Amino acid sequence: MDELDYEEIVGLHADDLYRFAFSLTSKADEAGELTQETYCRLLTKGGQLRDRAKVKSWLFTTLYRVFLGWKRHESRHPHLEIESVAHELPVFMPATVDAMDGETIMARLLEIEERYRTPLTLFYLQDLAYRDIAELLELPVGTVMSRLSRGKDLLRQRISIQFADTPEKIIPIKLERLKKTESL
Repeated sequence: MDELDYEEIVGLHADDLYRFAFSLTSKADEAGELTQETYCRLLTKGGQLRDRAKVKSWLFTTLYRVFLGWKRHESRHPHLEIESVAHELPVFMPATVDAMDGETIMARLLEIEERYRTPLTLFYLQDLAYRDIAELLELPVGTVMSRLSRGKDLLRQRISIQFADTPEKIIPIKLERLKKTESL
């Protein structure tokens, strides 16, 4: 798509796209971002559009799909005010926080077997959904969920062992799980 075509398309459809985005989001800033993201996708994927007469429907479909993707992400990762969930957070002493950083966690993660480490990395660091991980690793979704659960337990154990000399608990671990793991 050349620059003249792009500018013409923006000129023809910008107001309609923005109004549609605003009807979905009810917020001017989000509607603007949604419209901008749609035009960004037009620049990157507009070459796939075979029939230029269908550009308007392509734009509206793309905008709606982007909106749904944002909503899915928002539902998986809701924004919570810290005050509303403070009672659920573990107590950290300043010395513990200073000692525990991302590099330490990554080092403990690398100690875990690959079959548990890979789903953890894909889920938490790459933000992939269970289904996406299952497809990528060619595993059933249940297996992915099981490996994530087991991997989190193993990571908790590694972190707790490292900080065993600190008086406060960093991540609570049920003793039954720890005993079961030791017997494996």
